[in-house]
Amino acid sequence: MKRTVILFVLAMLLIHFCPAYAQLANKRVLIFSKTSGFRHSSIEHGTAVLKKMFEAQGVLIQHSEDAALFSDAGLSELDAIIFLSTTGDIFNESQKAAFEKFIRSGKGFVGIHAASDTEYNWPWYGQMVGGYFASHPAVQEATIHVVNRKHLSTKHLESDWKHRDEWYDFKNVQPDNKVLMKLDEKSYKGGKMGDNHPIAWYKEFDGGRIFYTGLGHTEEAYDDIDFQKHVLGGLKYVLGGN
Repeated sequence: MKRTVILFVLAMLLIHFCPAYAQLANKRVLIFSKTSGFRHSSIEHGTAVLKKMFEAQGVLIQHSEDAALFSDAGLSELDAIIFLSTTGDIFNESQKAAFEKFIRSGKGFVGIHAASDTEYNWPWYGQMVGGYFASHPAVQEATIHVVNRKHLSTKHLESDWKHRDEWYDFKNVQPDNKVLMKLDEKSYKGGKMGDNHPIAWYKEFDGGRIFYTGLGHTEEAYDDIDFQKHVLGGLKYVLGGN
């Protein structure tokens, strides 16, 4: 009994003095990483890193690659879903309908890297995620211009961030995306989008909140504290943070 009281008091102190923890505590989040196309070798490591980081914030994390979870009942308890390098066509029509209903109910979505290499024949998804993968050069270091440093996912970053990753070019980029970061194509070889090359964005969409980052190809990316904070801030945003 005494131990329970002590734990309760500590939890209340943590919530009082750490608003960010309070915002995430007991939120239910699914990390979904089903692939039907290319499979990134970083998925397992990325899942482990993100799971540990989110659980330290009090998030109740579930990881799955079972699309059968995408039903009204299966998604009813969730507050947000993270697509971690999903690829290809991964849902049937009823699963798509359940996911659309989930977003329209005011819930959140975080897309990481190949989430934009998913469901090319589903227009609603393309509009939601904000753009589709088109091509990429070899993994290399590049300079990222952080054009919005007030967002929860970028406020820890300097104006220019040098990072090594696989740099996506996009097609069908949506006009309602609120761009957070752009790539400096002069800082690496093989970019095809020119001076306006968004690599991370956020928005409100169809009743829910959306955050997407093109980073996250390599295993090493998930060990980068700046990248971890970038994704954590994205999750905070889609869960209602300002």
